[in-house]
Amino acid sequence: MVNKKWLYDFPKIGPYLRKLKYKKTFELLESGEVAIDCGANVGKVTRSMAVSRATVYAFEPDPNAFKLLVENAKEFSNVICLNKAVSDHNGVEKIYFKNKYEEDPAKWSTGSTLLKDKPDINTEHFKECEVVDLAEFIENLNKPIGLLKLDIEGEEVKVLNKLIDLDLYKRIRNIVAETHERFPTLRKQTEELKRRIRSKGIKNIDLEWA
Repeated sequence: MVNKKWLYDFPKIGPYLRKLKYKKTFELLESGEVAIDCGANVGKVTRSMAVSRATVYAFEPDPNAFKLLVENAKEFSNVICLNKAVSDHNGVEKIYFKNKYEEDPAKWSTGSTLLKDKPDINTEHFKECEVVDLAEFIENLNKPIGLLKLDIEGEEVKVLNKLIDLDLYKRIRNIVAETHERFPTLRKQTEELKRRIRSKGIKNIDLEWA
């Protein structure tokens, strides 16, 4: 299958194409179930989840993006904003920022990451943040999960592998994730994850979100 994620990079047409592709995925959400937005940034996807009246957990570790997320989600009483990163473990870690971050924190917050060897980050510029084990978080939920979105700048492979290890992906109707195989250290891991998903016949994990 041809990877068409690059189409989402176009400033005007990209968001439209993504919305069109995932329209049904979001429309299936309903009151009484849960949606989880990991890497919520300023809340565009969070808001799309929230109109369904599902309970939305929005995780965003970047401090500047989180302020805007809270502001953009304030009209929705069903949104819970969490200033935390997600991974395959609990703890406190450093979140690193893009080289151009100080020029425009809101714009460059999309690149904030736990991945120290991610290209184009300033390893001298970081902030400590709480990290949540997403698998454990999901295990503790007592509601059906309609949608999980993962755009967490390099932590996706670890999170998805743990969800598969524990069969937790079966509790979630739809999982959409951006992969970061363009980062050299993630290329092999991402290909292995893709093979694993294919070999197990998993149909509810979509790795073409971007």
